[in-house]
Amino acid sequence: MRRLVIACVCVTTTLLTSCGMNQNTDPLQVTDNLTAATPANSPASSTRVTGTVHPAPPIQHTTFDRDTRTLVLASGSELILIGRDGSRRTVPLAAAPASLHVTSGHVLAALPEADQIARVDLRTATSTPTPVAGGPVEATTLPDGRTAAILGDTNTVAVLDHGKPTTSSEKFTGPAQLLPAGGELNVLDRLTTSITPVDPTNGRKGAGLRAGQGATNAVLDRFGRILTVDTRGQALLAFSTDPLVLKQRYPLPASPYGIAYDPKNDLAWVTMTATNEVVAYDVAGGQPRETRRLPTISQANSVTVDPDTGNVYIASANGAGYQVVKQ
Repeated sequence: MRRLVIACVCVTTTLLTSCGMNQNTDPLQVTDNLTAATPANSPASSTRVTGTVHPAPPIQHTTFDRDTRTLVLASGSELILIGRDGSRRTVPLAAAPASLHVTSGHVLAALPEADQIARVDLRTATSTPTPVAGGPVEATTLPDGRTAAILGDTNTVAVLDHGKPTTSSEKFTGPAQLLPAGGELNVLDRLTTSITPVDPTNGRKGAGLRAGQGATNAVLDRFGRILTVDTRGQALLAFSTDPLVLKQRYPLPASPYGIAYDPKNDLAWVTMTATNEVVAYDVAGGQPRETRRLPTISQANSVTVDPDTGNVYIASANGAGYQVVKQ
């Protein structure tokens, strides 16, 4: 483990040094031709999948609310709410959400094309929109109840008061995800493939780190670490957040993309779209350890977990439905 950590830190230092020599204004940007990593196209599914598959249109985002026991699926400009009894309700939105975040019986849906953040009550299946100028692509609730958002038009992170920015960060290149931890907002930038902390009180950026060759999705675990999928580099990265340090890099072949975390069992579930699989990794130890490998529906771009039961929900982006794997 000691050898692994030292190797990771050395690699990170090398990347930052080489980035610093680049003429780009962003010290983490290593090229002028930036392209975000994308999931691999799935092959035709020829294996019987694990669990139960339910019909659904193409799903872009998936999350689970423990308060109402509701699975939330985003398809186009509507949310599909699946209750514990299998019941379905739909909530129309003003535009397609770029992201979903669960918060105590509600979902925040960032709607960049409508310049809105919609707050959806999962108990009543109603949506309350808040106008937010700047094309919000991500929104999350801070511990103090305020809302933080990534504004896609300016590539900045803002803390909002009734939809109006009270603080705003310096510009990023391709900010995509917000991960609040340690009193800071950690920003996953898919174009510079990096993670950078932002102080929500003043918008000031901290020192960022490269996150592999093409980071796409990330989650927080119960240890306060950021578990990041490096799709292009085919690896799972683990960053501590106080301070931000790359602690682990574990190889994940077959184009990893979607990720969810099970806090009950300390498992990171990662979808492998190139092979139609989802793999569980025990992340409680010194390095990830594979514990399960299951066949999935095709194009499984998103995955979420019920934190109380450990049940896994996998959704297809090409209309193959959603898959439930009970634990």
